[in-house]
Amino acid sequence: EVQLVESGGGLVQAGGSLRLSCAASGFTFDDYAIGWVRQAPGKEREGVASISIKDGSTYYEDSVKGRFTISSDNAKNTVYLQMNNLEPEDTAVYYCAAVDWTNWVPGEIDYDYWGQGTQVTVSS
Repeated sequence: EVQLVESGGGLVQAGGSLRLSCAASGFTFDDYAIGWVRQAPGKEREGVASISIKDGSTYYEDSVKGRFTISSDNAKNTVYLQMNNLEPEDTAVYYCAAVDWTNWVPGEIDYDYWGQGTQVTVSS
């Protein structure tokens, strides 16, 4: 059974930092690309960042470049999203998602598997 379990969300003041974790199981980690997708109230889902586990290629949405960093620990089948200098506009539910790396298109959110999401709230 495929599982993507997010953790690390919470409430933080503007300018603060959070690190999200996504623990993956049930599939061959190296053969997938893992992404973080967020959805704010009343807005569509948007891809924030993604990484190809196979070669380490990464993608970042323009509004998070220079503030967010995606990384993976292949020994732990875990992907992280380090979020610095958070802004109230970053408030959303953050989902971890996975897609076969051969189908990965940076910036798109057509993923095969999804986690349950973790809430990130940034106060001003």
